[in-house]
This record gives sequence, C-alpha cells and structure tokens, in this order.
Amino acid sequence: MKNYTITVNGNVYDVTVEEGAGSGAAPAAAAAPVVKAPAAPVKKAASAGAGSIKIEAGAAGKVLRVDANVGQSVKKGDTVITLESMKMEIPMVAPADGTVASVDVAAGDAVEAGRVLATLN
Repeated sequence: MKNYTITVNGNVYDVTVEEGAGSGAAPAAAAAPVVKAPAAPVKKAASAGAGSIKIEAGAAGKVLRVDANVGQSVKKGDTVITLESMKMEIPMVAPADGTVASVDVAAGDAVEAGRVLATLN
C-alpha cells in the first residue's frame, strides 16, 4: 500500500493505492490498483488582511518561489511570486505600488490560470 498526495485544480487530496495481490503475477494479469476515496480538499484560509489589488496567475503552473512577504512594500513591476510553467519561470509582478497584504500560495503549490496568488493594499 502506498500513500500519495495529489493536487488537482489547487485542491490537495491524500490517496492510498493498494497494489494488486501476488508478487509474481504478470503486469497484464495483475489486479487494478484500488484507490480509496480522497480526503476532503484542503482549503487555504482566507487572509484576514487581504488587499484590494489582486495578483493572479497568468498561466497554470507551479509556484516556484514567493519573492515578497506580507508587509513588504513593492513598486509597480516588482516580482511578488514566480511561477514555473512549461519549464519557464514566469514572474507575477505587482500591478501598482503598494504593500503586500496577503500571500495566498506557497512554494510547490499547483495553480490554475486566474487564481489569486497575493494581494496588495
């Protein structure tokens, strides 16, 4: 039995896969793996200090790094989050001068295009 954590559309699921019976069975004759029902999706808590200026993912990908912290002042064009998509690093930049009010993702998170990554005041 093996445990896996799978992320689908930003929702995290813990699944357990049971391997087929018999270690000597040929792959074609092996029983199909049994996947138990996934745990309830893990939701990120809404940030209490969420700002009015949103920084959204421009493409589906994985959060490579968080470049700015809550409370940090940023200028228009500064990188706040860096995404990795199709083996490219894509900076998600501040659309205006402001202060980072919330960071709603962590390094390693899978995100869909349009997801709010961070907010500014």
